[in-house]
Amino acid sequence: MDHFADRLRAAPQSRLQRGAAAEALALARELARRAQLREFPGVEPREMPDAGMFAAADQITVAGHDLALTLTSEGDVEEAVRLVGEAQQRAGV
Repeated sequence: MDHFADRLRAAPQSRLQRGAAAEALALARELARRAQLREFPGVEPREMPDAGMFAAADQITVAGHDLALTLTSEGDVEEAVRLVGEAQQRAGV
């Protein structure tokens, strides 16, 4: 997750505009949703707002770290790593 965020920070604006930022926001929202479901079971998760393409890397970092604090098994960690890897591949960074 940190590697993906660093790659986004280094990406040119044109790459962010071509979809990398949107992919990053989608990932951040999914990570945040999963963290909220674990931390507050039974409560409808709030959606992470779109703070703009230049904030997407920070949103991934925050949401990823929040989720990491809730993971309790190796399988949970592997699933989160898979999500991040797939999003990074789709973003092309």
